[in-house]
Amino acid sequence: MPFGRHLTRTARLAGPVILARAGLLVMVAVDSAMLGHYGTLDLAFYAAANAAQVVMILIGVGLLQGTVILVAQAHGARDHAACGAYWRVSFVHGAVLGVVMGLVCLLGRWILVATGQEPEIVKGAGHVLDMIAWGAPPLMMWVICTHFLEGLSRPIPGMLVMGGAVLLNVLLNWIFIFGHFGGPELGATGAAIATSLVRWAMFAALLIVVIRLPDARALGMNRPVSNFWEVSKRLRRIGYPLGAARGLETSAFAALVMFAGHLGTTSLAAYQIGYNLIGLVFMVAIGTAGASVVRVGNAVGRRNATDVRRAGWAGVLLIACMMACFAGPFLGLGTPLASLYSDDPAVLPLAASLIGICGIILVFDGMQAVLMGALRGVADVWVPPGLQLISWWGVTVPIGYVLAFVVGIGVDGLMWGIMAGALSASVLLSGRFVAVSRRPIVARY
Repeated sequence: MPFGRHLTRTARLAGPVILARAGLLVMVAVDSAMLGHYGTLDLAFYAAANAAQVVMILIGVGLLQGTVILVAQAHGARDHAACGAYWRVSFVHGAVLGVVMGLVCLLGRWILVATGQEPEIVKGAGHVLDMIAWGAPPLMMWVICTHFLEGLSRPIPGMLVMGGAVLLNVLLNWIFIFGHFGGPELGATGAAIATSLVRWAMFAALLIVVIRLPDARALGMNRPVSNFWEVSKRLRRIGYPLGAARGLETSAFAALVMFAGHLGTTSLAAYQIGYNLIGLVFMVAIGTAGASVVRVGNAVGRRNATDVRRAGWAGVLLIACMMACFAGPFLGLGTPLASLYSDDPAVLPLAASLIGICGIILVFDGMQAVLMGALRGVADVWVPPGLQLISWWGVTVPIGYVLAFVVGIGVDGLMWGIMAGALSASVLLSGRFVAVSRRPIVARY
């Protein structure tokens, strides 16, 4: 397949995946913006709780990533019956993982105390995590449904469900944060209640879509899985290292959030604004990475080495161009963007400075994410987490700490640490994809 066709097909698949993934961060952005105007303290509560739960969510998404990889490979090889078996087994994994995550959220106060947060933040963020806990199981089962549909190159339903979820989240925030329409005024805790309600609605809607697919019978959706434990082992063999990779990255970012907390409530609120904006745009990279997983996985299923390479580099070129387009507004419109989240005169200048640094980070952070997706498509799942460990914990965290606390440039130093880690990851993962894409193809489905 010509490189240009790979580029257009990746873009066509990436669009709905980007919108579906971005929806999760749009909801966080809406929560942050509405809480920022409600009160800086509530925004700080939400930031601390969100740092704790995001680590778990992204580890969970990584653990369940085997679904989209194996479904994409099987679909590329036209082994349609195997696709349904992967969904059924993965669904059980998602349910169990969601329950475990919910229980961990209920222990959130201990985690916050262990990271040295102030008692006021521990108390407020703990209430938020209590409400987040009961929305964890539906979120993980929703992830399984989206992975399954994306592996079949059918991302539109996930995008549409997410669009409805974003609108519902705004309405419920209006009710539970501010107490409108006769609802209780709960601030950050109300935002968490709204989030959990929306997650249950998202899961229910997408589950109906999956079980009512017109080719469900051909996909083996209704057949019992005779080799449940074998399929489960195959999914877990891919999921464990991918969960570790997600955990290494997001826990490093969570460590920086905790560092920001030690710089004070104002610094933490400002960092949450910058971190949320870069996270929101990063969903473009996550969506493109998801498309790259499918495109590369399809090529692996066809055992076409040239298409593996072209599909991978098409995704990298696509994300570099898209992220460059976002960099300009971040560099030039820091204060207006920050004012969307807060009108606190102490927070705004700090946040505006951080947003400018985020604009520089975007291109490299996007490239490393898509390279990880391309490597997942060929089921190269063990070495990339090691490269992530070097980049995020060997580069980002120590550099961020030194710049913030030793050099003394404060919260800006934490963002420069992310920049260093993203650049390191881009270089290391590029070399790994060059090496892996030259090897003989081994399909894992």
